[in-house]
Amino acid sequence: MQTTDLDDLKQLVAEWRAEHAAQKQKEQRDQWTRYVSLTMVVIAVLAAIATLKGGAFSTRTLKEMNEATFNQAKASDQWSFYQANSIKQKLYQIELDHLTAAPAPDAAEVAKLKTKVDKYEKEKTDIMAEATRDEAARDAARQTATSAAEHSRKMGLSITLFQVAIALGAMALIVKKKYLWVVSTTFGALAIAQMIYVLCFVPL
Repeated sequence: MQTTDLDDLKQLVAEWRAEHAAQKQKEQRDQWTRYVSLTMVVIAVLAAIATLKGGAFSTRTLKEMNEATFNQAKASDQWSFYQANSIKQKLYQIELDHLTAAPAPDAAEVAKLKTKVDKYEKEKTDIMAEATRDEAARDAARQTATSAAEHSRKMGLSITLFQVAIALGAMALIVKKKYLWVVSTTFGALAIAQMIYVLCFVPL
């Protein structure tokens, strides 16, 4: 009787040890899932940063395009003003030519017309300079808008890679496949490299 109890106790201890060992092996096998979770958190944070930066580039594109449109309108106004002054100058020049062609031109009237012709010539020069400045500002804004749009497009690639990495990481946790985690971290690394490239090595 005592031997039977002792055997039962030994069997119970053996079963407990086996169960404990199996549990420990399972924990060791599943320990990598903690690293998967940590990796997914880091990737999600970086994806949020990339999304924020991509949005900032898109906003910059719109802002610069608006600036280019504004400067184009200003330049067009200046060139219209230039044309108007050119017409006025031409009319005064014609009047001056007729007056000076007369046998006895009125000197005071000639001087007055010359002053007006010179005045419009100076105004035309100033207007042309202003229109040229507006056009230069327009071109610079367009160039910046194009560059910002390219930054936004390239950052979009980084965001897409981050999303793929997160999806694969989630699948790795569900199906408990390490190779999916490896593929996920590879996509995450590519996304990080793309984000660093856009932020640090592509001039805006």
